[in-house]
Amino acid sequence: MQSTTVHRSSACDPLVCPPPDADRVSTFDLPGALRRIRRLADLSQRELAAAIGMSPSAIGHAESGSRDLSVGVVAGMASFAGLRLALVDEGGEEVAPMAPDTVRDTANRRFPAHLDTRYSDEGWWHGPHRYDREQPWYTFDRDRRTRDRYRQHEGTPEDHQRPRPGDSPQDRADARRREYWRRRAEERERRFLAGDFAGIDVGFDCTCPPLCTELDDYSGRPVHASECPCLCDVG
Repeated sequence: MQSTTVHRSSACDPLVCPPPDADRVSTFDLPGALRRIRRLADLSQRELAAAIGMSPSAIGHAESGSRDLSVGVVAGMASFAGLRLALVDEGGEEVAPMAPDTVRDTANRRFPAHLDTRYSDEGWWHGPHRYDREQPWYTFDRDRRTRDRYRQHEGTPEDHQRPRPGDSPQDRADARRREYWRRRAEERERRFLAGDFAGIDVGFDCTCPPLCTELDDYSGRPVHASECPCLCDVG
């Protein structure tokens, strides 16, 4: 269970501040928090009301427990005392909010906070319109069994993923293709050095300079340097 507490942003007078254990609260004590804010800020109810743009009676009702205040109003009040609102866990450790710059859907909306985002090409991009619509860059699993399976193997992500260059399905497909041909080239070189092709008569001797190897990504027809005397076409 997580709770809301108030942290002071600077050194605190031990005669004024509550003991460390008071930071651990199971419920938010709004009347006590408001009184703490006013004490640290050295403001009367009337002075705090004028500073925040509220009526003194509204603050009086909140301190008596007969009225609630919005989080934004309480946060504004806390700032006058050098305080800020935060979430803490059962051990008293602060829990950061979810990041604002995580991936979005095709309508630029944030994904549901309780779901785990992933690339749409990781697994089957499913749904009734799978073949009728353009493939999104990111997706999520609504089925809890699927989510639990992912989390069992990979753990629960702390946040949604952040967008990075190369996240589009086409970019990721190109990257997989390049990686495939890179592995193929490495395997071919390994077999060549091991002598697997020693008995094969290719009918000519390749005289390609090293630059040809650097230029060719093995994704299509061979690429050669302009000064290559060989120009072989062996894939």
